Amino acid sequence: MKSQVSELINNGKLGDERGLLSVIESHNTIPFEIKRVFYIYETKAGVRRGYHAHYKTRQALICVSGQCSVYLDNLSRKKDVILDSPTKILLLEPNDWHEMYDFSSDSVLLVLASHLYDPEDYIRDYQLFVEVYGK
Repeated sequence: MKSQVSELINNGKLGDERGLLSVIESHNTIPFEIKRVFYIYETKAGVRRGYHAHYKTRQALICVSGQCSVYLDNLSRKKDVILDSPTKILLLEPNDWHEMYDFSSDSVLLVLASHLYDPEDYIRDYQLFVEVYGK
């Protein structure tokens, strides 16, 4: 399968004395059409989420409140990314096994996805992930 590289981008902010605003647009800020939006919140201390990769779905992760960390593994690099600002966007490619952890008590992690939910798109077994993307 084609390997793509997840990346952290900085989304600009607009504002004045009234407050700040960040804009997200399909095919502009986010390099794909957004077909699904969900958010993760009230995650208990010590809980890790994710534990999967995808066959086709690309995602953009934004911690709009609080902070969390994301572990990425695309078999050629393993790294941790801290999302601690609503201007940081992690563009997550399908070929990255990912786990979210260290959620602050006020964390709200917004996820924008390129595809609708399809359980067949998820690779939830790490050994299968290695077989699919290790070629």
